[in-house]
Amino acid sequence: MNQKALSSLEYPKIIERLTEKASSPMGKELCRKLQPSTDINKIRLMQTQTKDALTRLFQKGSVSFGSVKDIRGSLKRLEIGSSLGIMEILSVCALLENTSRVKAYSRGDRSDLPSDSLDSMFEQLAPLTPLSSEIRRCILSEDEISDDASPALRQVRRNMKVTNDRIHTQLSGLVNGNARTYLQDSVITMRNGRYCIPVKAEYKGQVPGMIHDQSSTGSTLFIEPMAVVKLNNDMRELELQEQKEIEIILAGLSEQIAEEREAIALNLELMVQLDFIFARAGLAMDMNGSEPVFNEEGRVLLKKARHPLIPKKKVVPIDIRLGDDFNLLIITGPNTGGKTVSLKTVGLLTLMGQAGLHIPALDRSELALFHEIYADIGDEQSIEQSLSTFSSHMTNIVSFLEKADSRSLVLFDELGAGTDPTEGAALAISILSYLHDKGIRTMATTHYSELKVYALSTPGVENACCEFSVETLRPTYRLLIGIPGKSNAFAISSKLGLSDQIIERAKEQISEQDESFEDVLSSLEENRVTIENERLEIARYKEEIKTLKAQLESRQEKLDAQRDRILRQANEEAHKVLEEAKEYADQTMKLFHKFQKNNVDTSAVERERQELRKRMNKAEKNMSDRQETKKPKKQLTAKDIRPGDSVKVLSMNLKGTVGSRPDSKGFLFVQMGIIRSKVHLSDLELVDEPVITTPSLQKTGAGKIRMSKSASVSTEINLLGRTVDEAIAELDKYLDDAYIAHLKSVRIVHGKGTGALRKGIHDYLRRQKHVSSFRLGEFGEGDAGVTIVDFK
Repeated sequence: MNQKALSSLEYPKIIERLTEKASSPMGKELCRKLQPSTDINKIRLMQTQTKDALTRLFQKGSVSFGSVKDIRGSLKRLEIGSSLGIMEILSVCALLENTSRVKAYSRGDRSDLPSDSLDSMFEQLAPLTPLSSEIRRCILSEDEISDDASPALRQVRRNMKVTNDRIHTQLSGLVNGNARTYLQDSVITMRNGRYCIPVKAEYKGQVPGMIHDQSSTGSTLFIEPMAVVKLNNDMRELELQEQKEIEIILAGLSEQIAEEREAIALNLELMVQLDFIFARAGLAMDMNGSEPVFNEEGRVLLKKARHPLIPKKKVVPIDIRLGDDFNLLIITGPNTGGKTVSLKTVGLLTLMGQAGLHIPALDRSELALFHEIYADIGDEQSIEQSLSTFSSHMTNIVSFLEKADSRSLVLFDELGAGTDPTEGAALAISILSYLHDKGIRTMATTHYSELKVYALSTPGVENACCEFSVETLRPTYRLLIGIPGKSNAFAISSKLGLSDQIIERAKEQISEQDESFEDVLSSLEENRVTIENERLEIARYKEEIKTLKAQLESRQEKLDAQRDRILRQANEEAHKVLEEAKEYADQTMKLFHKFQKNNVDTSAVERERQELRKRMNKAEKNMSDRQETKKPKKQLTAKDIRPGDSVKVLSMNLKGTVGSRPDSKGFLFVQMGIIRSKVHLSDLELVDEPVITTPSLQKTGAGKIRMSKSASVSTEINLLGRTVDEAIAELDKYLDDAYIAHLKSVRIVHGKGTGALRKGIHDYLRRQKHVSSFRLGEFGEGDAGVTIVDFK
């Protein structure tokens, strides 16, 4: 990719954010060198690795590679037989210890999960725990070797301690004894690695020994007394022995490291690669990114794409497509409306995707593989544009036209600006036509109306605009493909206070054809907004209907199950009663036989017992077969029944109201209180309408009121979408009708929403004297979106 496009599309800023996510110096270096690739297989592998690392981050949290230092130089020295210093050996140890932690991170809770692209890398890690443990045993810190590193070192240090104690004993005897009067201070000091005492210059002859130093004034001499010269020499020899033993220990550790050089080098490479991969995953997590689907057909389809450098609270997601029905997209609209952001979003997300980074867009967004991106994007919003600005842009465009091919993406910001509008528009159309004829994917932003007409009249070219609200004078930043944008210059100027007289004179300066074209655009925009609002409302209604349908089906299933359970229990109880009756009858007959001595006619008794058993068996058969013994007075036909009629369901022994006309097979719905069931005409019997009297209602001539209307009142009222006042007015009349119809309970559907409608309805119900109680629906009844009301 050319560097100018990377810079124009702000790709380096993405790399900076990626580099911050890496924890090791070598990992950060890989991040800084990351460039978009043109190898589709490499891109897909990197995207898969990023996705798998992101999955692990979500499942198990972050992992650190901070101790991974560049030890390649140390390994090279080992290869030629050199020994390593303490710091180098500790760096190797830190790598092995961090490798062990990363290896443990990969193993935890992965047994029941499918393998991914990172498993092989984790499996190749070799922590070499014995080697790292040996290093930690021998080296305590960067400037301290353990006494236990070797027996020889332990013995040397023990001798050093004994010699040191003897030196201090000798010198303490001098300092606190006869030589005290000759000393400047009663202290023991060290000069050039030798223990000395500070002697006044005038008494140097009184303290025999070697002079090692003197004070800046010359009044004090630092003398090593002859009594400790040999001991100091012994200490110096022991120090040299100690250093020699340390070198032997470091050489031994270096030899052990050299034996594992290849494994350590592989660990280093894998750890750096994993740090790089997890840095990409960490960036994807921050951006809420997803894996794009790549194609080689030049098709771009971004769903709810967000520019990654715009704050999350301010960025507006946009839908962009290119390369399916059209290869050239012309974006029009006012300044500061988001045209350039749309352009940069496509370019930057393409670069990120080809670099193996996830993009801030919805899943299954598509990106095309482009071998080169050419972007002419600059700040064209100054009041005056000099010739040099136009020349600069044209120089870029010329280079694009020479190099671009069908595998390129070309982005123009304000194409043709900076010169005469007529010539600029003509030049822009010519350039875009040239690219379009060559099948090059191109996006361009412009103010020129001529380009809008060109897009409308040319196959394979599409208009788009960034939505702008004239009422608020603010852009919405939504990209609308298929609709050319308006400049809205007159509307904006009027809102900002420019006089109508000036605006009218301005309108006279443009041609009637241009004015008509702008009016057409306005009409298209108004229709689009209307259709969009209606579409959203329809979608909301569909979702609401789907929810209500599911609730109704659940409720019907529950009622059917309850009905079957009640009937089954009733039959079981009846069967039990019959069994008990038969047993009692048999016992009674047996007693009759015992009283034969009382001259009872046993044959007559036996006949009577057999007759009784026949009658009871017949009753049991009718009960167990669940046969409806009661027949309707008159076999009803479809003509005899209409919605609202009062009927009796014989199989349930319940009264209800007909809710629908019979179908071709004679089945219809009947509402029985809160139960709505589908029954056959043969199971129904018409009942006379009850007559009620009430002093609170207007009486008929006979002082009675027919219930023909109230009997057909539904057991449910739907108040969804009403305001509180509208709902209360409608509910008031409905409850009166339901109460007159002698319904035991009713169901009020108000939805969940904000809860304001539910609260208003509950406040109203508390004030109604004929309401016994009310409650929210249970599971299967509609939950909190429904209120069940019981009447007194």
